Amino acid sequence: MTEQKTDFTTARTLMVDRQIRPNDIVEPHLIAAFRAIPREDFLPTPLASRAYIDADIPLPEGRALLAPLTIGRLLRATAPQPGLAVLVIGAGTGYTAALLALCGCRVTALESSAALHAIAAPALAKHAPAVRLLSGDLTQGDPDGAPYDRILLEGQVATLPDALADQLSATGRLITILRVRGLGRVIIAEAVTGGGFAHRTIADCAAPFLPGFTPKPEFVF
Repeated sequence: MTEQKTDFTTARTLMVDRQIRPNDIVEPHLIAAFRAIPREDFLPTPLASRAYIDADIPLPEGRALLAPLTIGRLLRATAPQPGLAVLVIGAGTGYTAALLALCGCRVTALESSAALHAIAAPALAKHAPAVRLLSGDLTQGDPDGAPYDRILLEGQVATLPDALADQLSATGRLITILRVRGLGRVIIAEAVTGGGFAHRTIADCAAPFLPGFTPKPEFVF
């Protein structure tokens, strides 16, 4: 057991030094969170040995624990700081929610998959017990807990639901990976008067689509 823990600790250090920091993610609070949270605890036991690979790790129901760099880019765009109210939609097994909590955010994690929720619950209880874990339809967000300073859609989406704009605070932002002309891009979006969002692109990025946020089928003659 001791040897396994040592291996994970080394792998976590290498993840930060070889995947995160060389890609301009150097904010001290983000680096400290990545070093502190054991990514392996947010995976099913048979997949724990893959926790620190530079790739998405497939999970049940077509979902994934996103690659470390992908999560790093999303977190950097989120700009977490103590006291921010953050809603993570499609929280999966809870890893990103735990990182945000360690940065001092007040985090609500929403997940629709019972299988992923079952992994997230004990992992968050151990590493980020202040996170509020909910089950529900991802596309509806959490209107009862609104407003939020940040809403993070943890995966790729084809559209930004107008309903989520109403769940942001006056200075709130939505962060996700938006599919634009066939490519995934990390974006920061803000609600605009009259409904909907305006957004700006931060970086190219790929991730699986979240349930309920996939492209609509195109009509073909």
